[in-house]
Amino acid sequence: MTPHMLLILLVLFQIKHLLADFLWQTGWMVANKGTYGHPGGIAHAGLHGLLSVAVLGWSPMAWGAILVGATAELVVHYHIDWTKERLLKRFGWGQQEKAYWGLVGLDQFAHQVTYIAILWVVLATL
Repeated sequence: MTPHMLLILLVLFQIKHLLADFLWQTGWMVANKGTYGHPGGIAHAGLHGLLSVAVLGWSPMAWGAILVGATAELVVHYHIDWTKERLLKRFGWGQQEKAYWGLVGLDQFAHQVTYIAILWVVLATL
């Protein structure tokens, strides 16, 4: 894989994240990510997984590996979001507090590191 292809995949993951976490996430998803096993949180993570299939489809990975990678991203994304929501609820942090934004930033950082890990796996499988 060329460095250009790797950068294209990274940009595609950024677009995917923007769509799934901000533009296409519904209020139902947001309201229920803190309840473990709730369909709203699963649907949100599922959207991420589905879009990861689309992004990884641009890579030279085998389709079986793409499905495994996207499923792993779904599971990791779900648990990152669930953990963030549980911590916000436990500590009662609201949008006016610095700790809230620190945790939201950590959440977003964890998602970005997940994409880097997926691309590392892409490179390792070639």
